Amino acid sequence: MSAVGAGGPAARGGHLYGVGVGPGSPELLTLRAARLVATADVVAYHAGRRGSSQARRIVAAAGLLRADVVEEELVYPVTTGTIRHEAGYYGALAEFYDTCAERLATHLDAGRSVVVLALGDPLFYGSFMYVHDALRPRHPVTVVPGVTAVAAVTAAAGTNLCLHEDTLTVLPGTLPTAELARRLADTDAAVVLKLGRTFPAVREALRQAGVLERAVYVEHASTPRERVLPITEVDEADVPYLSMVVVPGQDLRADAAGRAGVEEQHAVPPPAPRAGEAPGTVHVVGLGPGGAGWTTPETTGLLERVAHVVGYAPYLARVPQRPGLTRHASGNTVELDRARLALDLARGGEDVAVVSGGDPGVFGMAAAVLEAAADDGDDGDTPVPVRVHPGVTAAHAASARVGAVLGGDHALVNLSDNLKPFEVLVDRLVAMAERDVVVACYNPRSRSRPDTLGAVRDRLVERVGPDRTVVVARNVGRDGESVEVTTLGGLDVGTVDMACLVVVGASTTRVTPDGQVWTPRGVG
Repeated sequence: MSAVGAGGPAARGGHLYGVGVGPGSPELLTLRAARLVATADVVAYHAGRRGSSQARRIVAAAGLLRADVVEEELVYPVTTGTIRHEAGYYGALAEFYDTCAERLATHLDAGRSVVVLALGDPLFYGSFMYVHDALRPRHPVTVVPGVTAVAAVTAAAGTNLCLHEDTLTVLPGTLPTAELARRLADTDAAVVLKLGRTFPAVREALRQAGVLERAVYVEHASTPRERVLPITEVDEADVPYLSMVVVPGQDLRADAAGRAGVEEQHAVPPPAPRAGEAPGTVHVVGLGPGGAGWTTPETTGLLERVAHVVGYAPYLARVPQRPGLTRHASGNTVELDRARLALDLARGGEDVAVVSGGDPGVFGMAAAVLEAAADDGDDGDTPVPVRVHPGVTAAHAASARVGAVLGGDHALVNLSDNLKPFEVLVDRLVAMAERDVVVACYNPRSRSRPDTLGAVRDRLVERVGPDRTVVVARNVGRDGESVEVTTLGGLDVGTVDMACLVVVGASTTRVTPDGQVWTPRGVG
């Protein structure tokens, strides 16, 4: 392969190249990669503390390193050993990448062409990314893609990775076990990389996700040392860091024939009802508005027992994965389809949980499931028991954050006009405000409804004045939580989005000097 660069255009002086050298075999180098390495003034590569660089070994085996080329070995300060840096692991690496960039900048400033070798592809979990970001504002940079390790391990495993509309997820094995299990369960096919010491946790996550039996382990893909094993046969004491796990998708689309026109597709079709067997129960549960601490013990217990869980994908992401649990994620605008799926699953004799954020009976899935169940009853289908389990509401969580703004009479209103005319919405709000009822407004402003909240505010100011206290609570109970106390006249609707809940106080609502907001219980 060294002859490839002969007579070809040399790398331009003062130019930085991130060159993917493939996953292991020199024969998987691209022609462009080989030409640039063979003609570069400087070849740089990252290496472990023992001086090993698989990327360098690949180009050396291809005969591409000239005797006069300048080599820059960039040795990581940490791998898996003890980290002695005041900013921890990532702080040590950030400092290291800055040093790498300055070393390479010295060559670039002198007009030399610099090739940085990257195992696999330069911008796919590669260290070159950090050098790229640091030097791109100062020097011209070209990235030369390489064959990724994902492609190599899939070829080694000899499996179809994705079929039809399958979703493929690439996951680092360094994720916490519970999070890795959830993501594995939420996808059709997966590749897990960065193993080594994480392998026992990865194997446990595969088990919890129910995909252990179809997982394939691959190490040293595309090299003479390549090994392919069922995951259950791997000795965890002998797993290199650059090994990977492949979880191929399953061809379930034949079972889904006839459902191609349905708005929502599911990885596992509902089981057929079994003659003479009582249906399972559909449990509609609220996860609360924030973290696990705001999920009730009753809901937690149900989620540990049901066979299926159905829900809008971000809510489903909050449900821990475990063996035997099948997940059915969907978008945010298919509530009735979601409800019908849950009822179909229950007819197969298994218990199902439908999850909502907050409380399922407050603009959540409870009404949609009961509506779908009523429609099924009209069609003469076997009734499926539906049980609704309460959760902490977003409105009451937001009220608690500021004190007790909902301490007196209050109402909860959905500001979306998708299911009701806008004028009906405004008339209700104005009527409640005029009668001194505190109103908590859900779904206040979205990209498809940028003007709704402003129109509501203007109408309220016209009817009750600009001085009513307003609380804007964002991401209550979650990362990025913030609470602002303002007035109707001072409300900046441009700062409000679907992550917010807006509470309009009564004329009696009070704000204390330390920022607490409360509404008296009585009138007069």
